[in-house]
Amino acid sequence: MKDIQSQEDHRRINIKKVGVKTISYPITVLDKARSKQQTIATVNMYVNLPHRFKGTHMSRFVEILNRFRGSIDIGHFNDILEEMKEKLEAEAAHIEMCFSYFLAGHNDNPESFKSRMYECCMHGSLEKEGDLEFQVVIPVSLPLAENSGEGLPRSLGQWGRTVTSVTFRNFIWIEDIITLIEGAIDEERASAPVQGENSMSVESLTRKIGTSLESEDAIKSFSLTVENLAEGYSTFATMNSIS
Repeated sequence: MKDIQSQEDHRRINIKKVGVKTISYPITVLDKARSKQQTIATVNMYVNLPHRFKGTHMSRFVEILNRFRGSIDIGHFNDILEEMKEKLEAEAAHIEMCFSYFLAGHNDNPESFKSRMYECCMHGSLEKEGDLEFQVVIPVSLPLAENSGEGLPRSLGQWGRTVTSVTFRNFIWIEDIITLIEGAIDEERASAPVQGENSMSVESLTRKIGTSLESEDAIKSFSLTVENLAEGYSTFATMNSIS
């Protein structure tokens, strides 16, 4: 059977991205406390298709992913991208993996759950040089009012969330990134009035988290969005590090 996909295309029009989306796939994530953590990722894989090809074999994306089955982690991202470029004869390769990451709480913190879940994404690209970005979404709760001793303890209400994307200068654990951001949130929340009279602002919280991220040597650059989910509308503030 004739291989139509690899035939030369005389129209000389590059396709920016071609690939597969929303593949559910088991991956291994590095875990500071337990060495490794198994989770399920939603994977997108795509390449820049040169004008000389009419198309590419979509099954090859999954074949490449299967070759790394059981060893897909941050250390193998570049290996996967290099194989995508080579096997698909592409000018650039890209891969996105979004997954749930579980972090055990602290027994000495009454506001901490035994296990917390965070939505994380890894974005990798390889053209002439590799580029890797990590993103984590962290919920922000209201300050906790003091318990009068009557009835059940008050739960933390939802204030909003932070969405942080970072690139790396050196290796850093996912837990350490989360702890860095949550530490800044705790400081800002502690300085705000109790629940029901909350005065936390997206601007002040963005500055607080941004200062913490800038102080971490392992982080090369970052972009940050803080959202306050108010009734009927929401407010937000963004910050990007200066390269």
